[in-house]
Amino acid sequence: MVVNYYMHEYAVTQSMLNIALEEAKRAGASKILEIRLVIGDLSTILDDSVQMYFDIMSEGTPAQGAKLVFNRVKAQFRCRECGEVFIKPPKGFDCPRCGGLGMPTEKGKEFYIESLEVD
Repeated sequence: MVVNYYMHEYAVTQSMLNIALEEAKRAGASKILEIRLVIGDLSTILDDSVQMYFDIMSEGTPAQGAKLVFNRVKAQFRCRECGEVFIKPPKGFDCPRCGGLGMPTEKGKEFYIESLEVD
């Protein structure tokens, strides 16, 4: 069985573009120059895939040629043993204070439009 992992980015890119176009229209703008995105490391969203889909989907719209700016949010974990809040280490989920198992918090799961620059 072949699974297409990029379908996730397709759907979120389409939603993001629709929101940006709606907001630009509401503001009376004729062109979107820049879209600033906040993406958590745990969201499994790949910047390159979003950029690729955006370039294709935005053709012929006021967003065509807009610059996408990706602001990444590090994944934050809370230790089940001692309650320490920490940034996920490169490998594993161990608490740097006590070595206990860290569980994900909401920090690092984000995906939203932070701002639009329009003309």
